Amino acid sequence: MVDARNALARARRVVVKIGSRTLAGDRGVFARLASSIAARPGAAFVVVSSGAIALGMKKLGYRARPKEMARLQAAAAAGQSLLMRAYEEAFEAQDLAVAQVLLTHADLADRTRANNARAALGALLDAKAIPILNENDSVAVEEIKFGDNDQLAAMVAPLVDADLVVLLSDVEGLLDAGGRRIPVVRDVAKEAVPFVRVSSGGAVGSGGMASKVEAARRATLAGANVVVADARVPGILDAVLAGDDVGTLFVGARERMSAKKYWIAFTLRPRGEMVLDRGAAEAVRAKGKSVLSVGVLGVRGDFRAGDAVRVVDVEGHEIARGLARCGAGDAAMVAGKARAELPPELAELAVVVHADELVVGGHG
Repeated sequence: MVDARNALARARRVVVKIGSRTLAGDRGVFARLASSIAARPGAAFVVVSSGAIALGMKKLGYRARPKEMARLQAAAAAGQSLLMRAYEEAFEAQDLAVAQVLLTHADLADRTRANNARAALGALLDAKAIPILNENDSVAVEEIKFGDNDQLAAMVAPLVDADLVVLLSDVEGLLDAGGRRIPVVRDVAKEAVPFVRVSSGGAVGSGGMASKVEAARRATLAGANVVVADARVPGILDAVLAGDDVGTLFVGARERMSAKKYWIAFTLRPRGEMVLDRGAAEAVRAKGKSVLSVGVLGVRGDFRAGDAVRVVDVEGHEIARGLARCGAGDAAMVAGKARAELPPELAELAVVVHADELVVGGHG
C-alpha cells in the first residue's frame, strides 16, 4: 500500500471533483481548495465542480429543487456566474487564474469536438490556469447529459492525461460491511462493488458511492489512480497529495487504455447491437479479433457507419463494444456471409467492426 500511496505524491496532472452538497454545506471549501492547489506549483490541476443549480435555486427564490427541465436549466444559468465568482475570488487570493469550461456529453461524444476540448484544456494548463469544468446544465437535456460529475471527471481524465483523480465527497471513502474504511482497491469488481450499497446506505443515485466506484473503475482503466475522500476534513487534498493513508485509493491499471478505445467504451452511447454466433463470440472475447460478417447472426437497432454498437453473444451478454463500419441495413445484408459470398461492392464489409475500434470487456 505504501508504494501505491507514494505514487500520489508524484502526480503531475490531477483532476479534482467536488460535489454540490459539499459546496453548499461549507463555503470555506473554495478557499481550502485554492490553498491546496497553490501549495503544489509543480502539478497541473483541473477542477470538476457541481453547484450551479444549488446556487441558482437560492438566487431565483426556488424553495426546492425543481423537477421541470426548464426551471432546472434556469437555476443552472443563474447559479453558474455565482459559482465562478466564488472560484475566482478564492483562487485570486492565491494568485492563480481560473477559466470556466462548460461541456455536454455531446461535446465529448463527437470525436472532433472532443479533440478540440483536449486542445483547449491543454492550452489552459500550459498557461498555468485552473480549468473549472461543469456540465452545461443550462442547455443539457437527458440525451446529452453525462449522468453526474463523477462520470464527467472520469471522462476528463484521459483528455488531460491525468495520473490522479480525486473525488471529494461527504464520506470518508468506500466502507466495508462493518463500516470500516477500505484503504486500497486494486480489483474494483471483487474488492469494491460488493460494498457499494453498504457504503452508500442504499442510495445509488446520482453522485452516490455507486457512481464514484464506477467513475473510479473507468478512470483507473485510463491509467489514473483515483482517491475517494471526505471533503469536510481540513487539509484532505493536501493529505491525498502527500500520499497519506486517507480515503480509498483505487490503483490505476498498469496498461493504460488508449484515448480512442476509452472514448468508444465509455463516452459513446451505443445505437444498436450485433449478435454473434458462438464461434465468433469466442474469437472476440478470447482473442480480441475483428467482428466478421460471417459470424454475425443478426443486428438490432438503427445505427449508421461510425456509430457505437454493442457486440453480444447468442444469450444477449455484451462481450465488446466498437464502431460499426456500416449502417444497420448493410450489416443485416452481409450477416452470415463470408467475404467470398459478398458482391465486390460489399467486400469491404466482411469486417463489420475492426479490432482497432473494438473494446473487449471493461465497457459499460
